[in-house]
Amino acid sequence: MDVLVVGGGPAALCIAAALASEQVQVMVLSASDPAAPWPNTYGIWGEEVDALGLSHLLEHRWSRTCSYFGPGGGPAADAPTPHGRDYGLFDKTLLQRHWLDQCVAGGVRWERGEALSLTASGVRCADGRELRARLVVDASGHRAALVRRPDRGPVAGQAAYGVVGRFSAPPVEPGQFVLMDFRCDHLSSAERREPPTFLYAMDLGEGRFFVEETSLALAPPLPYDTLRQRLERRLAHRGVAIEAVEHEELCLFPMNLPLPDLDQPLLAFGGAAAMVHPASGYLVGALLRRGPALAAALAAALADPRASPAQLATAGWLALWPQELRRRHALYQFGLEKLMRFSEAQLRAHFATFFALPPRQWTGFLTNTLTMPELVAAMVRLFATAPWSVKIGLMGMQGREPALLAQLLWPRG
Repeated sequence: MDVLVVGGGPAALCIAAALASEQVQVMVLSASDPAAPWPNTYGIWGEEVDALGLSHLLEHRWSRTCSYFGPGGGPAADAPTPHGRDYGLFDKTLLQRHWLDQCVAGGVRWERGEALSLTASGVRCADGRELRARLVVDASGHRAALVRRPDRGPVAGQAAYGVVGRFSAPPVEPGQFVLMDFRCDHLSSAERREPPTFLYAMDLGEGRFFVEETSLALAPPLPYDTLRQRLERRLAHRGVAIEAVEHEELCLFPMNLPLPDLDQPLLAFGGAAAMVHPASGYLVGALLRRGPALAAALAAALADPRASPAQLATAGWLALWPQELRRRHALYQFGLEKLMRFSEAQLRAHFATFFALPPRQWTGFLTNTLTMPELVAAMVRLFATAPWSVKIGLMGMQGREPALLAQLLWPRG
């Protein structure tokens, strides 16, 4: 085969489908059935999915989008911050079928098994088989066993515990989507000094809601039991009880994973390639935007029958992580390091300032679609308009920040 893709989740199906559309011979090696239902939900901003021409893959779409950044406990503190931007939730089955149909049409070959190690001509599986391909693309997630990356200390994870179900009273207003509810009036003063969490919630219609207690990146991440207890207390404080649970969602993904070594003789994609947005945690939009361009670059490189796996991988890494994107990634991680040290009050003030930026700036920041000069301009404007409590937090240089600043100025690769 031309390319062997390792993995069976969204990233693997996305890049396999994009390669098959380029008439590349593709094999997918997955430990589980790629058609098995996905457990987690995937959100995306309306403008982002519209630009991709894939709004038909949404199960829900909201125009009433907002966040809460006050402490809660009074009319002014409970006032929402409207976002004025649509937000959508993918229909997981439609999104999965979108990619699977492209794979089938492109003649993708499917193999079940676990990749154990990289060989000179492909991958050795746990059962002893060797699958041969000119290039291996590991898209098996952030714990990918085949991908080399530098060790830069503990990896911070964003954790969330969520419930889809029915409630004794609406946890959010009808037709509303809440991106971040940082109200903390249900916590004691001592608890407010603990790592802060926020509510991500939405009305799914017909009396069903999705509510999820989420923590920003922490190392180690908050336990699911802590998040579940926080969620139940938050709801109870507002007179809401969970009456029926249709689905529990447990999420944990890395936010500051270092970029892989860009000189290794295989390629990565998705979480394995550190494509999770370090500031927002989003991934699917990046897969949909960057997958086709990467596939086109690989198809061009594969047209040379003499190209070695290392040469093919190099062409892929240059297409996936050009210097501009490496710089942006370092800048996002630089900012994340600062937010990880913010108190609950600083975080509320920071996000209130952030969402007061011009919509093009904050949406471009969250979707990683701003150019580097535009991104710097947005961050400078944020600093200039932030209250002094946030400015002081942003000015400190601790931990990994000097190293990230060096990557920003002199990106490796």
